[in-house]
Amino acid sequence: MLRVSKMTVYRLINSHELPSVRIGKSFRLREDDVDRYLAERYTEAG
Repeated sequence: MLRVSKMTVYRLINSHELPSVRIGKSFRLREDDVDRYLAERYTEAG
């Protein structure tokens, strides 16, 4: 959905730019949080 590497997502989670919940050894992201993150950073070219 984000079209970035796993490490980039981990960096966003660790910097608290992308909210997440840790379950065991994995992180879970809500779809609403991802959509909000993308909407805040959306810019139109041209």
